[in-house]
Amino acid sequence: MSFFVYLIVSRKNFKLKTYVGYTHSLKKRLVLHNSGKGARSTKGRIWKIVYFKKYNSKKKAMSQEYLLKKDRKKRKIIITKFLSTNQV
Repeated sequence: MSFFVYLIVSRKNFKLKTYVGYTHSLKKRLVLHNSGKGARSTKGRIWKIVYFKKYNSKKKAMSQEYLLKKDRKKRKIIITKFLSTNQV
């Protein structure tokens, strides 16, 4: 089974908020976040996936999720690249 590490972003009142997680189904997880049934910190917002990467093991995905959560510099780079080509 494949697992994904993802970064989602939401804009509310001109402020960006990000969330990093892992899942085996990106589509289902995004639906949960947007319906208010995802993580507690993601409720009440509309989210867009700005980054994801596929891993072959849950252990590897979880360790990479942890690293991305801690690396704010890398998240900022990913978000900047996304915002330069898209609109949130």
